[in-house]
Amino acid sequence: MCGIVGAVSKDKNILSILITGLKNLEYRGYDSAGVAYLKNNKINIIKSIGKVSKLENKIVKNDKSNIGIAHTRWATHGKATSVNAHPHRVKHITIVHNGIIENYEEIKEMLKNNNYSFKSSTDTEVGCALLNYYYEKFYDVDKTIKAFMDKVIGSYAITMIIDNDLDNLYVLKKESPLVIGISDNTNIVASDIRAILKYTNKYYILNDFEYAKVSADEVIIKSIKGEILNKELHTLDLKDNDNSKGHYKHYMLKEIMEQKTTILKTVLPFIEEGIDSLMTLPDLTKYKEISIVGCGTAYHAGLVAKYLFEEVTNTRCSVYLASEYRYQNNFLSKDTLTIFISQSGETADTIAALKLVKSKDCPTLGIINVENSTISYLVDTCLYTKAGSEIAVASTKAYTAQISLLSILVLSHGLRNKTISKDKAIDIIDEFKSIEKLITPLLNNKDMYLSIAKKIYKEEDIFYIGRGLDYYLSMEGALKLKEISYIHSESYAAGELKHGTISLIKKNTPVIASATNSNLNAKTISNLKEVLARGAVIYLICDDNYKDDTFTIINIPKVSDFIKPILVIIPYQLIAYYTALLKGNDIDKPKNLAKSVTVE
Repeated sequence: MCGIVGAVSKDKNILSILITGLKNLEYRGYDSAGVAYLKNNKINIIKSIGKVSKLENKIVKNDKSNIGIAHTRWATHGKATSVNAHPHRVKHITIVHNGIIENYEEIKEMLKNNNYSFKSSTDTEVGCALLNYYYEKFYDVDKTIKAFMDKVIGSYAITMIIDNDLDNLYVLKKESPLVIGISDNTNIVASDIRAILKYTNKYYILNDFEYAKVSADEVIIKSIKGEILNKELHTLDLKDNDNSKGHYKHYMLKEIMEQKTTILKTVLPFIEEGIDSLMTLPDLTKYKEISIVGCGTAYHAGLVAKYLFEEVTNTRCSVYLASEYRYQNNFLSKDTLTIFISQSGETADTIAALKLVKSKDCPTLGIINVENSTISYLVDTCLYTKAGSEIAVASTKAYTAQISLLSILVLSHGLRNKTISKDKAIDIIDEFKSIEKLITPLLNNKDMYLSIAKKIYKEEDIFYIGRGLDYYLSMEGALKLKEISYIHSESYAAGELKHGTISLIKKNTPVIASATNSNLNAKTISNLKEVLARGAVIYLICDDNYKDDTFTIINIPKVSDFIKPILVIIPYQLIAYYTALLKGNDIDKPKNLAKSVTVE
């Protein structure tokens, strides 16, 4: 969940590259930062708690260097302190590291028995010491890296400087992303391609158990066996990577507002020519059931797909949290398609679950926003959302792009298995084509959301409820609020309130709900009346022009279940945004959270 940048150049001062790269990775979340660079023929290390700007201010302005590494750390092993911050240095070796060395305690004891001592609480310093141990044993980089890979259990993306080899960076990778950007007389290493896009859009991707020697004008990539690999040089199309906030105060608000275009951009290739385009999506009729795996918001998108698969196409669908998936009996079968959802394509738990399914030779499909990501390479088939760069940690446009693409996949499946008529499918396609008209009034309803935020932003507990699809949407609504406002917010199935949760309702407790299913709305309203009788304040999203002076009501257009999740979630997103705004929080970079969770 951290950021790595490294650079080596013949003719550039790489310090600006390192700092710019770190700033481009701030969206991922971190609590300390550090840099190591060559100065007066020695490695100079500077670290800082807090923002990259604090680190930048500690660097001597006139310093210049042709080689260096930098890092933003999100604390795992050990608190956020300067001592625990990266880079770490042990004798000849200086490294930055993403991932988790699971057997670091065992390695640490071995190294202590060989006269090594440790300053930090981190697994990274242990990894640095291990690399130095093998380097002093072999004085051969290939043998050092192979021995390290053979010994270490866990995940790592490591960028390394060796004292007596100061013209080169060395990088090694297992289960944590790493790319090498190629530019004239300058090469750049990073954990995320966004760190290098100012300088180049050409890059290599390292696979697990691969490593590379990176000099200013050459990159040599090898396998764990020491074989030189002929890797594909990728080129990224930059037109969808706008990292500016424009006129918006926060990236999150910008990304919420972009949904009116990103949704259509995602689905248009599959609906542009009507049913014929829809049939270009993968044929799911060969599978008896569908499994979906994801984390956080991606998991919630999977729940929406589950509802549609089961209720509309009569296809059994199960949804799993990726972090739990490997630790249960999944009844894997070649008759079950497993769909993996991830914005980044680098989510560690999701990748681990995917590898399990692949090991059983079972079919897989990815719903991913980032091309050339790890998951996109591992799945049998990949469908891309077209949300573009999502910088805010709290996901908004990636979520609606995911549910839109999943909805279109369900629609094509329903046509194929004849649970959806052609006429119905055409109506739904027309709804998607009209998505901008449908959601623009909801996006522009600022006064309503701000008025609700003013009533709830000082509260300590807020409950979200719903039934059926509305329950799944309330889960995402509650997550958005807690992520950026830090208010304790929980979602419950409305019918479960009386099984314990209603005891927590007191005077003025906010309860936020959606009721958009005509078969269930009366029951949801009844549940709301129950909490109202106990003093709750009710905020209701509904689509049938329901009127009740005791509730604050947000009306949305009445649409099909395929479009409804998009319309319901927009008020949830904007209520969360304006609540966090009133609290004065760092909305784009909420505390303790990271954009791409690349450790388990």
